[in-house]
Amino acid sequence: MKQRNLFNDKSLLDSRRELRNNPTPEEALLWDRLKNKQLQNRKFRRQHSIGNYILDFYCPSEMIAVELDGAHHFTTAGKQYDDERTLYLNEIGIRVLRFPNSSVTNDIEVVLGKICEHFKSSS
Repeated sequence: MKQRNLFNDKSLLDSRRELRNNPTPEEALLWDRLKNKQLQNRKFRRQHSIGNYILDFYCPSEMIAVELDGAHHFTTAGKQYDDERTLYLNEIGIRVLRFPNSSVTNDIEVVLGKICEHFKSSS
């Protein structure tokens, strides 16, 4: 039996590309502050898949996923999906940080600070 690639499975390539090319305004705003190692010299990837899940942002050196939550995340089905996804990612050693879209829009500096609090050490 062929083992599936855990990271960036080719079957999700088109979905990842679509999400990268059509970010939400909040994703675009946060990406503008994460790209090019701007946050404490940490590399972030956007729309990076792990298993069956496509993460909004992923920092490989810290094994941190950053997820931005819009309205659908606050439904019963959305919460259940997010819980299952977080459990899976936690089981393989990835910490998941979730922020409502409004946090990025209203105070991105707080969001960036909270992400930095989860870094193992200062850069």
